[in-house]
Amino acid sequence: MEGFLPLAGEAYARKRNVDLGANSHVHVSRLSAALRRRLISEEELLAAVVAEHGPDVAEKFISEVFWRTYWKGWLEQRPGVWAGYKEAVERAKQRLEGDRGLASRYTDACDGRMGIDCFDAWSQELQATEYLQNWARMQFASIWIFTLGLPWELGADFMLERLVDGDQASYTLSWRWVAGLHTSGKPYLANAERVQATTGGRFAPIGLATRALIPLDNVSIPDASPPRLFALPDPSCPTTLLLTVVSLETLAGINALDIQEIAVMPGETDADRLSLGDALVRARLRWPNAAVIDWVDITSWSDVKASGRVQIVTGFAAVGPTADRLEKLKTESAAQGIALAEHLRDWDRRTWPHCRKGFFHLREKIPSLLNRRGRRV
Repeated sequence: MEGFLPLAGEAYARKRNVDLGANSHVHVSRLSAALRRRLISEEELLAAVVAEHGPDVAEKFISEVFWRTYWKGWLEQRPGVWAGYKEAVERAKQRLEGDRGLASRYTDACDGRMGIDCFDAWSQELQATEYLQNWARMQFASIWIFTLGLPWELGADFMLERLVDGDQASYTLSWRWVAGLHTSGKPYLANAERVQATTGGRFAPIGLATRALIPLDNVSIPDASPPRLFALPDPSCPTTLLLTVVSLETLAGINALDIQEIAVMPGETDADRLSLGDALVRARLRWPNAAVIDWVDITSWSDVKASGRVQIVTGFAAVGPTADRLEKLKTESAAQGIALAEHLRDWDRRTWPHCRKGFFHLREKIPSLLNRRGRRV
C-alpha cells in the first residue's frame, strides 16, 4: 500500500486504464487481492489515500474502492441473485454437453485460441498470472459476450475461478453490468480503436462486434431486502475464534472477547492459505494463551462440551461460498447448543444501506462516509 500511495491521485486518474501487459500493471494498486481477503480494509486504505492526496485529487481511486463496496452491498441485499447465478452456471455447463459447437468455442476462448489478439493474450495472461488489469477485464467480458456470443455466466465463472482477487460480488455483477443486465439496456461494447490506443499499440483486434445483442437474463432480480440476521458475539462467553478467508480483518473488532481457541476454515487456493497463515500468526500474537485447533476439531461435536466451548465467533461473511459453508456450520452448531456469532464490520454497516439501488445513490454519500464523525476515515 505504501508503495502505491504516491500514485493514487492524479497519476491514477490519468493512467488507471493503461494496460502494459502481464506483470507490468504499474498504474493500478494491485491491492484487490488483499482487500478481497480483508488483510487490509477499505477504511484503512481510503484514510491513507485521502491523507496523501485529499478527496478531490484522489476522486477516481476513491470511487473505484466504493464500487467494490457497492457490489458487495447490492448483492448482500439480494442473496437470491447469487443462488440464481450458480444455477445459471450449471445450466450453461449442461448446454456445453449437448452443443458441440458451443463447447468448442468455449474451450477455445478459455485457452486463448479465438484469433482475436487482445482476447487471446488476456485469456493466457489470466491463466498464467491469476490477474488481469481491471480495464482489460471489461474488454474481455464484452468480447466474450458480444463478439463470441458465449453465455456470460460461463465467462464470469471462468474468470472468478482463476483470479487471485476473485470476488463473488464484483466479478459476477460486473459481468452482468457489461452484458447490459445490471443497468438494464446499457451494455458495454469493446472498441478496437480504444483497445489499440489503451494498450499502446500492442493489439489491433479485428472482427469485434459493433452492436451489442443483450442476452436474456436467466437470473431473477428481487427487490432489495435487509441483510440477513445474525447473532452478535457475547463478550461474557468462552469463545472459539474461527478465521475464514473473507474475514481476516475481524481481529480488530473482537479484542474484548475471551478467545480460548483459534480455528481456521481451510482455504482453496495458495493465496487463501498464505493469507490465512498470516492471520493465524497475528491471532496467536493477540491471544497467546489460546489453543490452536484443527478445522476437523471444530466440527467434532462429541468433544464440544468437554472443551467448554460456548460460542464460535467469526467475521460476517458476505453472500458467497464462505457464507454457504458457514450456514451449514451454523445449523450443526445450533443443534449442539453452540452459538455461531458474527462480527459485522462498521464499514459494511454504514455503507450497505446506500447500495440498494444504483451506484449513484452510494456515490452521493461518499463525502459524508469519508468524513465520518467530523474526521477523515
